[in-house]
Amino acid sequence: MCFVPCVVSLGKTKPTYGVCHTWWGLHIDEGRAGDESLDGLNVGVLMDIPGPLAEGNWSVALYIDERASDAAAQALTEILSGKAGGTTSWFTIMVAEFLGVKRVPIEFKHVGRGWSFKIPKIIDGVIEPIEGANGDGTTKVTNTQYWMGAEVTVCRSTKSRFRDWGRNWELSGGSGEYARIDWEGP
Repeated sequence: MCFVPCVVSLGKTKPTYGVCHTWWGLHIDEGRAGDESLDGLNVGVLMDIPGPLAEGNWSVALYIDERASDAAAQALTEILSGKAGGTTSWFTIMVAEFLGVKRVPIEFKHVGRGWSFKIPKIIDGVIEPIEGANGDGTTKVTNTQYWMGAEVTVCRSTKSRFRDWGRNWELSGGSGEYARIDWEGP
């Protein structure tokens, strides 16, 4: 989890603790890469960022759903490394060290008002939306220029543990977010 208001600062603000140790998960409801279906697949991303997101020098690793075909896994790797172009192409500028790709079982599910994301022995995370001022609904930031999506739900991690690539992070209780995204290629 990154302890900086990324949505508001658009990645230009220095993280509260000087660095941004974060991971995120994607569930693809519907997607294609050429003729290859990506429907129903899950992806995890490790991001280790030494300062403001906008300054780059990121270390990144990918976790591709073990259910993905070889072609789908290759397409997801190209998309999330920025090599495929389109919405994520700027990753090629920001990522200094691409640690690698692992094919793993990934569980991504709706839990209560939030979401659970698990990769056995690597990631164990649960986020819950922050309640709105009147005690019902959720806190949302809307009409943003944030790269992930224009509407972001503000959350708190009730569980956030990451162990892999020489990192051992306990980030429970930190900030989190989720958004419905619509990425396109060239």
